[in-house]
Amino acid sequence: MSKSSRKSIVASFGLLSAELENKLADGPQSAAPTPSSPRVGAGVIGAAHRAIDDIRSERDRLKALVESGGGAVRELDPSLVDPSPYPDRLPDDDPAGFEEFKRSIETEGQKVPVQVRKHPSSDGRYQIVYGHRRWLAAKQLGKPVRAIEVEISDLDLVVAQGIENASRQDLTWIERALFASRMDDAGVKPRDIKAALSIDDPELAKMRTVYRSVPTDVIEAIGRAPKVGRPRWLEFAKTIADNPDSLPAAREILSKAPDGSVVSDRRFQRAFDVIKPSSKVVHESTAISDAEGRRLGAWKISAKEFRISADGPLGVEFVKFVGDELPALIERFSRERENQNP
Repeated sequence: MSKSSRKSIVASFGLLSAELENKLADGPQSAAPTPSSPRVGAGVIGAAHRAIDDIRSERDRLKALVESGGGAVRELDPSLVDPSPYPDRLPDDDPAGFEEFKRSIETEGQKVPVQVRKHPSSDGRYQIVYGHRRWLAAKQLGKPVRAIEVEISDLDLVVAQGIENASRQDLTWIERALFASRMDDAGVKPRDIKAALSIDDPELAKMRTVYRSVPTDVIEAIGRAPKVGRPRWLEFAKTIADNPDSLPAAREILSKAPDGSVVSDRRFQRAFDVIKPSSKVVHESTAISDAEGRRLGAWKISAKEFRISADGPLGVEFVKFVGDELPALIERFSRERENQNP
């Protein structure tokens, strides 16, 4: 597919965004409420629904455009194919799922071709647009990989991957956030990131909160963390943002299981436990002395505990005295409670 035969995917998204903005701007005028009616104009709601439908339709059209490739399916030597410069997956905790997928390729063949482009800096080589698992399975099986070649820029490549990702249910929240980060780094406009991943402004803002606070190497060391959703990642990011000095401790604990023996959800929890501030409140002791200034011991109190310690023989006598007085104190406490709540 040549550049002249199609508009840039990013440009198409830009045109879509402009059209939707015009629709939303025109909506209230086309259905303005009469002075006697306090109701919100139906045109505003209708325009919003049409905008959502148009986004979905345009995304599906662009997905079909990317998938069509405009060329015949070829068989390539997988050793001549390199991964995308913008990876969108983190390693699986359990390789069993991939092994099952690979067996299906071995027995049934590769039914869906991968998308590739010519490598921008290495003659005779290719880069994957998407289809990394199919390529890796073919490579490990020693089989040619079936592929469609497209002509696509770096910017279009990363958006094309985003479009493909929008229809995949197995990507975890942090994988999608990390891919949004890579689109951000590649210079993709926020409106195109949102369209590619089918997310809105608040969701992109939450993703940015995480990937701008948590370094990529820490996210990659944790992994997919399928059971860790957006709220806990946001809490993790806030903890790091509030205390950046905690990062070395997180990196150290994550480096202690390099063989993958600890699943990613557990790695997340280990890192979180080591960076979050201690819930214990340190209370200083208060000295206890008698009327003549002789030290008897010390006491300290927390929300759930009162402690008293003794210094010397006289302090031991005092602690025993306090213990003997407890029944009377309990009785006095009960009477005062009754008087306060007749």
